Amino acid sequence: MTLHQRVGQGIDFHRLEEGRELWLGGVHINSTKGCVAHSDGDVLIHAICDALLGAAGMNDIGYHFPDTSDEFKGIDSKILLKRTTEIVAGKGYRIVNIDSTVCLELPKLAPYITAMRTTMAAVAGISSDAISVKATTTEKMGFTGRGEGIVALAVCLLADLIPDKV
Repeated sequence: MTLHQRVGQGIDFHRLEEGRELWLGGVHINSTKGCVAHSDGDVLIHAICDALLGAAGMNDIGYHFPDTSDEFKGIDSKILLKRTTEIVAGKGYRIVNIDSTVCLELPKLAPYITAMRTTMAAVAGISSDAISVKATTTEKMGFTGRGEGIVALAVCLLADLIPDKV
């Protein structure tokens, strides 16, 4: 049996602005600031989509869901994650695991992490044990430390849907 595995990485950045909603991992976060974006601005899901697409050799999120398209204006990023998992499966891969980190000074994300994992796992059709979400600050340094923006990073491992028999 031959098993093919592929690793992908993704990263996303968004500016933060007062009065906007903050969505991370498909979960609404109680915050006075939210992301400025064409979609709902869920940087965590966007980074994960990029990791999955990259691992499958399928370009990036902007290629599949361009921010110049009215179809994706204000779209719930959970829809983008669902479509991304369908693209990856169509290429013959399944998600083994996803590891991610969100860099944000405030608010603290620990109370939301379980809900993020559960929400994204349900959308992606995998166990919540296969998704890790971590949060960190930048110790008040740079644009994230000043509360001007947010960053999310993700890596993933894909494997064949059905391993070849030799």
